[in-house]
Amino acid sequence: MTAPVQTPSSAPTTARSVTPGTSPNSAAAQVRLVAGREVSTRIRDKGFLIGSAVLILLILGMLVFQVVINSGGPDPRIGVVGGDAAVGQALQAQGEGLGTDVDVVDYDDEAAARSAVAAEEVDAALLGPAGAQPELVLLRGDPQLEALVQSAVQGLSVSDQLTAAGVQLQPAPQVDVVTLAADSEDNTEATIVALVGVVLLYSLLILFGQFVAQGVVEEKSSRVVELLLATMKPWQLLAGKIIGLGLLGLAQMLVIAVVGVVGALAFDVVELPGQLIGTVLTVVAWFVVGYAFYASVFAAAASLVSRQEDLGSVITPASIVLVIGFVIAIQAAQDPSSTLATVTSYIPGLSPMVMPVRQAAGDAALWEVGLAVVLMVLAIAVVVRIGGRVYAGALLRTGGKVTFREALKAER
Repeated sequence: MTAPVQTPSSAPTTARSVTPGTSPNSAAAQVRLVAGREVSTRIRDKGFLIGSAVLILLILGMLVFQVVINSGGPDPRIGVVGGDAAVGQALQAQGEGLGTDVDVVDYDDEAAARSAVAAEEVDAALLGPAGAQPELVLLRGDPQLEALVQSAVQGLSVSDQLTAAGVQLQPAPQVDVVTLAADSEDNTEATIVALVGVVLLYSLLILFGQFVAQGVVEEKSSRVVELLLATMKPWQLLAGKIIGLGLLGLAQMLVIAVVGVVGALAFDVVELPGQLIGTVLTVVAWFVVGYAFYASVFAAAASLVSRQEDLGSVITPASIVLVIGFVIAIQAAQDPSSTLATVTSYIPGLSPMVMPVRQAAGDAALWEVGLAVVLMVLAIAVVVRIGGRVYAGALLRTGGKVTFREALKAER
């Protein structure tokens, strides 16, 4: 991720656009004013635009890489001399059994077949399959192709000998495959999608959490906050800042999600569009919950300092929690039913990272998801309540770093 560029926040303009019938000084109008200012400021930030472009390019790069990894070699072309249809059918049947399509090319004589191999028009040529000693001609060794032809010739030879002996074979029975864990492969695919989404979620939470924190410190250091609080209350300023940047972050994540889903389906990286879309929407929903939690924490912490140089010391604890959640989410992708993954998927602050992975893996029941959401909402309410008091108590104190206890006392 590119480091966010520090752009001083501009003071609100005097011309205010409000909803008809709403007082320009109402709480809703003040919150909308701050939210609009945050969106307009960051949307013009080159660092934000470059970071968004990098994220989209990374998603597309991962899709292209996945296509390259999953793509196998071209289907083999095998030349056959003499136009024996049975030989061609045996080669194609053997190829189907191995999951590949064999393209059979007929040649009139061995010289033409050898020339085609030398010119790389075909991958191999089978000479004299009806004789006692068939010969396979290749430009260079290919164990898989050799095994395919060998198996086809042997099967055809056995069939011919039984037919000559008067033995009539019955068609082989079709084996019905029953998978006990029928959705294991599908869940694996969904888990990978969720893990990619968690990487994106982690990056955006860090990015927009820093945007919120830097905005608070910029307003304190430039004394813009004194002008703002002359016309609105601290909670209105905090709510507008969180809502504005939250909407911008949500829009960015939705754009990236759409690009990722469309790209995955276009490149045929996934086979279950319904499950893919469901997993993506789950990650987006957890981003909303996680952002509400961390943005409040980052804003309250940033209000304790007045210089950008001191910002790292107060937001480090919240950043560490994010890193811990990210690391556990990676481990949960390997073992979603582990005790660590199960327990941390309920812990507020960690659940936005871990629970999406468990959901995608099919390991989280509906009541578990509901419990994690309820605990997260309760934690958000507590953080907003306490963080709002800290924010209000420390916002106008620009003389240096303010302690948590001093901020709470100042707000009373």
